Amino acid sequence: MAPREPDDGVRTMSQVARLYHVHGKRQREIADRLGMSQARVSRLLQQAEQRGLVHTVLVPPEGLHPELEEGLELAYGLVEAHVVGLPSADDPGLALAGAAARYLAGASLDGATIGYTSWSSTLRSMVRQMDRIPRSPVKRVVETLGDLGPPILQHEAARATQRLAGLIDAEPVFLRAPGVFSRRDLRDAALQDSHVREALEQLNELDVVFLGVGPADFHGPLQEGANFFTASQLAQVRKAGAVGQLNQRFLDAQGQPLTTDLDDLVIGITLDQLRSARRRIVVTGGLSKHQALLAALRGRWVDVLLTDVTTARFLLQRASGDVVAEAREVISALPEEAPR
Repeated sequence: MAPREPDDGVRTMSQVARLYHVHGKRQREIADRLGMSQARVSRLLQQAEQRGLVHTVLVPPEGLHPELEEGLELAYGLVEAHVVGLPSADDPGLALAGAAARYLAGASLDGATIGYTSWSSTLRSMVRQMDRIPRSPVKRVVETLGDLGPPILQHEAARATQRLAGLIDAEPVFLRAPGVFSRRDLRDAALQDSHVREALEQLNELDVVFLGVGPADFHGPLQEGANFFTASQLAQVRKAGAVGQLNQRFLDAQGQPLTTDLDDLVIGITLDQLRSARRRIVVTGGLSKHQALLAALRGRWVDVLLTDVTTARFLLQRASGDVVAEAREVISALPEEAPR
């Protein structure tokens, strides 16, 4: 049987669509050329899309990953997700820090009080790459955790807090006490210091917090005997079910708080204070952070996430629920990121 000849309406519809989408003609030009009204041209273009004659495809610029970002937002209830392609398989911290600095340049830092995790190497690098943000409403930048690691790290952390505050014309509020004590009575004694108490009280009023996420283990420059937990303590908390921590407060695999005796050794933000913050921003990635970040997302501890492509794929593959099934199928069909 010979193929059916399209009727004049379909032929005209196709002609109008080709002139508009392929040849780039304006609707007024098409109307004049074909001797019809501009309103009819507009209707024919709409009908061409409805009939499937036209398929609009968005081709994102190189380096953008909208499918991954939308998938993460849908899967984990995020306000925003930003996914960064890495130039190599090295530590993603530097690339993510640059992305975070660019994000802040265009973001609205609404609110008076920012919590800042100054011991995070990625967040310190973010501050080094930031430019000044004029007319910021922020009044104070409060450290979210006491000193961790060796003295050189403590010094770098304090300088990062001071620089961030200077860039947004805010007051730095330092938490000058060890972040982790060896005994509870020593922690309790440090809490008698008026400056420590004042800083901790301001963590009740956070508008934005830059949150540290990591494994329930040694990570980065943190080692035993440097204002940190012992190997035995960390082994015990992992045995109890901890897979990650938020500023040294531990979570299980579903993102639920894991109450342990180690909480009584920490001077820093509590999970209740984190939960009450208006916006919680996490900048992290890399294989070592996968399980901890997954737990934090499952527990709804994150509002804004900046991460790398590999981590984003990992998180989407482990998202649960029918609502993200379609997103996972789209992501699984995407080609792997080409090496650079």
